[in-house]
Amino acid sequence: MIRNHHLAKSISDVSWNMLQSFTAYKAEWAGKVVTFVNPENTSQECSSCGKIVKKNLNIKIHKCPYCGLVLDRHVNAAINILHRGLKKVGLRYTDFMPVRGLTQAPPMTKEAHGFSRG
Repeated sequence: MIRNHHLAKSISDVSWNMLQSFTAYKAEWAGKVVTFVNPENTSQECSSCGKIVKKNLNIKIHKCPYCGLVLDRHVNAAINILHRGLKKVGLRYTDFMPVRGLTQAPPMTKEAHGFSRG
């Protein structure tokens, strides 16, 4: 771990920019389009109603008190990123709407042990 916060942020920014560059290059090579969106509040914003539902990072389930949507917070964030990306390129995916009351199994929190490498 780097003790200098500014240096750590700079290294993280460079790594993120390299990932974006590699992703864009590979997508172009494959004839695909990549668009990058602002990830801010993607796990806080409800993908169904758009309201902000504040939660700490240790909360893994998105439960919207406004519309009742229940999803894994990462699935909720992925839906929001999809919506932002489609909007950015001028598309709408109107057939895609989260199912109200959809629940998922809680995320696995334990690692599997006892497997040998090699």
